[in-house]
Amino acid sequence: MKELEKYLERAMACQTALVLLEWDNETLAPEKAGARTARVQGALSAAYQEVMTDPHLYERIQAAQQEELTEVERAIIREAKEEIRQLSCIPPQEYRAFQEMVAESTRIWAKARAANDFEAFAPTLEKIVACQKRFASYRAEKGQKLYDVMLDTYEKGFDMERLDGFFDQLKRELVPFLHRVTESCVWIPDEFLDGDYPQEKQRELAEYVAKYVGFDFGKGVLAVSAHPFTTNLHNCDVRITTHYSSRVDSSLFSVIHECGHAVYEMGIDDELTQTLVGQGASMGMHESQSRFFENILGRDEAFWVPLYSRVKELFPEPLRGVGREGFVRAINRVTPGLIRTEADELTYSLHVLVRYELEKLLIEEDLDVRELPGLWADKYEEYLGVRPSTDAEGVLQDIHWAQGSFGYFPSYALGSAFGAQMYAYMKGQMDIDSLLRQGEIGQIREFLRVHVHRFGKVKTSREILRDMTGEDFNPSYYVRYLKEKYGKLYQIEE
Repeated sequence: MKELEKYLERAMACQTALVLLEWDNETLAPEKAGARTARVQGALSAAYQEVMTDPHLYERIQAAQQEELTEVERAIIREAKEEIRQLSCIPPQEYRAFQEMVAESTRIWAKARAANDFEAFAPTLEKIVACQKRFASYRAEKGQKLYDVMLDTYEKGFDMERLDGFFDQLKRELVPFLHRVTESCVWIPDEFLDGDYPQEKQRELAEYVAKYVGFDFGKGVLAVSAHPFTTNLHNCDVRITTHYSSRVDSSLFSVIHECGHAVYEMGIDDELTQTLVGQGASMGMHESQSRFFENILGRDEAFWVPLYSRVKELFPEPLRGVGREGFVRAINRVTPGLIRTEADELTYSLHVLVRYELEKLLIEEDLDVRELPGLWADKYEEYLGVRPSTDAEGVLQDIHWAQGSFGYFPSYALGSAFGAQMYAYMKGQMDIDSLLRQGEIGQIREFLRVHVHRFGKVKTSREILRDMTGEDFNPSYYVRYLKEKYGKLYQIEE
């Protein structure tokens, strides 16, 4: 095991360097750096693959399995074998070429989005889709669908069959409920959220709220990027970004969201960090924590009892005459829109539904990428009642496909559902409302650290749910949570 750890440490160092370059690329790197930096990223990716597919590494895994191992060591070996399985079937030249392509494609996407020109990105997207389908075919077991291979990368135990059932339930329950909400006579003013909110004051609020929810600035930094994200080198170096606009709630809730991710990473046990099990259990479990902090806690009226006076101090003019209750109602207003990252809590998973259905078409039915803008617009109109008029507010709004991340999007909806299931259980274990009103969010955060964060990838998301709540994944909690919360807000009786 000790010899195996030496190999894995080299692999970890390559991954750490890649994370740093990705962070720099999204925050500080000059525009013209892209192509040359992509070569470095390609070389590092090739080095990582070389380490992980070295026959000597597998020999040490075989030998280590004969030793008396801890639970963590067994989990590390499990993840190492899985990584070897995924990487060894891809020819090194193809793997490096793909890594260089996606390193550069994010810049092509960014330019296309700024120019509102999908056609400028379409040829690159075609290449990415073709590569991902080819890689999935290398990895697929006999009879396994290509998209199921991709889904397994981000959320084990959730294939198309299980996800079809989940999304069908959301479509069946939430689409008609959303229609009832939008037809409600209840009016919730929120115009005061858009106004003269100076960027420097927004950053001050962002840092204040980040510290409050548990972001340790001794172990993390907050920067600005076009698309807010979280990344980490280990549990003592976690980095988040946000963006600032005239809408104060846009940055505010992106910060709370990213802090949920960051608190998760900072809470991983020291024994696990910088190993193959030193990250969150899955993308879905990661989203459960970010959306738990952002929505379940952050949009609860009780959350703002100890905080709202500080918000008013920072922005006295735009919030003049706006009490805490009016502010909380405004940040929960349902407004079907076009942008996923700006979506309200009720409509959010319908944005994900659109992407899930389109990814299935791209991967399983060979959809021509040039049909995406029209299909995207049609599905938005069907599910959310809105239609994009530009590529920038439609098919070009997300970076994920430019990064080659097919199969990632369902994790966003799963995370929301995981969080609602945890919340239902936690309410029976503690008085969450009282803790929030008293500013004791640390007790809630500690409960999540003990039951979720500290395990890293030692447990799968479904194992975490079962061990914590006593039952397997059950999306009914999510539907019930949304209907109860927004039924009350919009005076809708079931």
